[in-house]
This record gives sequence, C-alpha cells and structure tokens, in this order.
Amino acid sequence: MPDLPTRIIDFHVHLFPDRMFDAIWASFAREYGWDVRYRLYYRACIEHLRARGVETIVYSNYAHRRGIAAGLNEWNLRVLEETPGLYCLAAYHPDDDDGIDMARRLLEHPRVIGFKLQLMVQRFHPYDRRMYPLYEMVMEKGKRLLFHAGTAPVSNEFVGLAEFRKLLRDFPELPATVAHMGSLEYGGFLDLLEAHPGLYLDTAFSFCPQFNTADHLGLEALERYRDRIVYGSDFPNLPYERETEIATLVGCGVSQGFLDAVFHGNGRRLIGACAPG
Repeated sequence: MPDLPTRIIDFHVHLFPDRMFDAIWASFAREYGWDVRYRLYYRACIEHLRARGVETIVYSNYAHRRGIAAGLNEWNLRVLEETPGLYCLAAYHPDDDDGIDMARRLLEHPRVIGFKLQLMVQRFHPYDRRMYPLYEMVMEKGKRLLFHAGTAPVSNEFVGLAEFRKLLRDFPELPATVAHMGSLEYGGFLDLLEAHPGLYLDTAFSFCPQFNTADHLGLEALERYRDRIVYGSDFPNLPYERETEIATLVGCGVSQGFLDAVFHGNGRRLIGACAPG
C-alpha cells in the first residue's frame, strides 16, 4: 500500500473566532444533526493538525451576511501575524459597500492567497455580476478562489453544476478550487477540468465511508486528474475521525504518485503561484 507524504498540505481547513465556531457547531447540530467531533478553537486546530503531519495549512472562513467580512478579515490578519506557515482564503460578501477596497488591501498580504465563497450559505449565484470585479482582481493579482458550489450536504438555487458553468462561460480561466469534489455532482465537476486549466477540486468530506467519491468516479478518473486535485480535510467541522477519510482514500487503490500529488505537490504548486517566495 502506498504511503502518505511526510509533509502534508491541507488546503481546506476552517478557522473562525471562538464565538463564531460555537455558533457554527450549534447550527450544524440544529440543521443537519451533526455532532462535530473536534470542537477545537483555532490555536488547538493548528496544533492538532501539525502534530499529525500537516506541515502547511490553508484555512478559510466566510461571511454569512453583510457586515461580517471586515471583522473576520481583521481577525485573519492577526492570526497570520502570530502563526507562520499558515495561508488564508479570506472572507468576502457582495453586499458590503467597501468589499472591493478591502479585498484589494488583503491581497497585498503575501499569505492571503484569495477568498472563500460559500454560495449556499451566503446566498448568491457564482455569476452574480457584483462578484465580477473581485474575480478580475483575483486573476490580476495571481491569487485564487475557493467555492462551495456543489449540492451537498444540502442544496438551494445558488449551487450546482449548472450554476457554476454559467460563471465559467464568462471566466473560463478562473483560478478556482471547487470544494468537496463538487459533491454531489462529482462527474460533472471533474469533466470541467479538461477545458478549464485554472480549475482544481479538493477532497474535503468526499472520501469518508458515507460519501466515497471513488465509488462514483472510479480509480481511472481519479488517476487521470491527479494533478488537479488537492487534499482538504474540512477540519475541524467533522462528524467522524479525520483519519477515517484519509484511510478510505489510501485504501481505494490509488497510486503513490496520486498521494504525492494530492497531499503535497499540487498544494505546493498552487501556494507557490499565489505566494511566490
């Protein structure tokens, strides 16, 4: 059986201020019946992952409504200041009047590598014209976007493959990662990789036994696109042990080359492009 790289890059970690974490965990329990296993605040999250071989953490947070992003991003800058080896996909909301000016300032920070957009929670379409200045700025600065664009765990009118395709018509070279392998439309999002060179997928929450994407896509497809997939854990917001998902992915028969690319090489390449030096 192949081995994980000794230096893992986790491209999908969530860090929030403590009170926001409390609110999110309560919401998960109320709305989805999820008992989050790792109720760890941000410093403990970082320590937990680093003790388990995660050398580099790319974390994100998102503004669920107007007026939240500015405070979150001030917090992000403090966290980056106190923690080396950490990279951030910052918060943005199109309803904020000063959003573009804030984004421009944030992108000057060498370890802010872009923005996280949680379309289901934030409730806007990926092709919302208010977002186009942000997309253009991200491309100009050589940064990236992380989208929750898929239909899992629940869906609404703002997510799904058809909605995301509309965005790519206007921005075919958008430097973006689609979280969760595009769950539940795995195959359709994987097919987008062929025509859109800036697009990647992340593994977060996609290889746990309940949602093993390998069962839907097959080993051949995973290997074919192994240079366009990055590992993400979704830590700490997991109802199962973090290692369970890794064991499922390793155990489905992927090659050593797949693990080397997904758990380290691809993430290092993306970070290097967004934060050279």
